[in-house]
Amino acid sequence: MPAAATADAAVERVRINKRLAELGLCSRREADEWVARGWVRVNGAVAEAGQQVAPADALEVDPQAQRQQDERVTIVLHKPVGYVSGLPEDGHQSAAVLVQPGTRWREDRSPRRFAASHTRGLAPAGRLDIDSTGLLVLTQDGRVAKALIGADSEVEKEYLVRVHWAPNGPQGAGVVAQNVQAVFPEAALARLRHGLQIDGRTLRPAQVQWQNPEQLRFVLQEGMKRQIRRMCEQVGLHVVGLKRVRIGRVLLGQLPLGQWRYLGPHERF
Repeated sequence: MPAAATADAAVERVRINKRLAELGLCSRREADEWVARGWVRVNGAVAEAGQQVAPADALEVDPQAQRQQDERVTIVLHKPVGYVSGLPEDGHQSAAVLVQPGTRWREDRSPRRFAASHTRGLAPAGRLDIDSTGLLVLTQDGRVAKALIGADSEVEKEYLVRVHWAPNGPQGAGVVAQNVQAVFPEAALARLRHGLQIDGRTLRPAQVQWQNPEQLRFVLQEGMKRQIRRMCEQVGLHVVGLKRVRIGRVLLGQLPLGQWRYLGPHERF
């Protein structure tokens, strides 16, 4: 094989949707849509679906794509217990049904006017269990979803978790509901911070500290299904209340239960 051909073969080529997502321009799904609309060029030529690109290839995105992204909204919602984060299941409604004019927070400072189109295609950027409450992000913007739940996301999520000491299970002997901090072993607290596994996977280090004698503060950089509840079970704690109060730099703040607001134009996770 000629030397030039060998060098070319060594160049790592990836699908164009992956490259656009890696550049932080959009999600892979959005990239596929842009390519289908003819909004992406590779070295001056209109891109094709599934096209492979090399690092040296020049990518151009039509301004229409940016305008389309600017029209997409991100919603910050205070989810009540009893609603699921995603699609309706087992007779429970999706939290997205709460996004309507009458439940918009009166103190929302966003200049956006509510439109029916803002409820279409809203997807949760991270789960919040049906029996948990607090900050839930719903978005139409693939960039936001990638930042919060992408494989390489390191955005912190903060929770306040009320617990009982239940070394023999919540219905077993020895349950302590008050001043749990006094009976909870320091070694178990250290395990919560690092050393636990779920489904055979070692969890990332977590920040865990007592907020008061019955409540722990967790800060995680991952979000496996029912992760905090399962972590607590492994060290003899039973969760009786869980509230998410922060995602990255966005706080739940004074947003009332069951109400929502738009993510502000200058807010970043």
